[in-house]
Amino acid sequence: MFSFERIAERRIQEAMKNGDFENLAGKGKPLKFEDDSFIPPDLRMAYKILKNAGFLPPELLAEKEIKDAVDLLSEMKDERKRYKQIKKLNIMITKMNMMRARPVNFEKHQVYFQKIVEKVHIEKE
Repeated sequence: MFSFERIAERRIQEAMKNGDFENLAGKGKPLKFEDDSFIPPDLRMAYKILKNAGFLPPELLAEKEIKDAVDLLSEMKDERKRYKQIKKLNIMITKMNMMRARPVNFEKHQVYFQKIVEKVHIEKE
């Protein structure tokens, strides 16, 4: 194995000297980090293959459904329908939290959270 690493390193160094890495797509741009920490290590490769084939893992599909539910909520005018939608949304988030074994990070969806807060009005009975 050590000789393989030496050969690979030598070829990389030769390619760098020849300028083979100068015109690569994405040069100078940050790498896209994919957070797959919620996926068990033995399933990561399978999930990556599915993702590359256009399929979403259940966790990402659930996150997309939650985002769609929040978008739908922001468009609702009827208080009772909004209340029912919020209850459904809470169930969806709970299921996703149980699936991931850690809380859903909605910081990137802060705009949606603000929309929910602005749209929800509590009526006194």
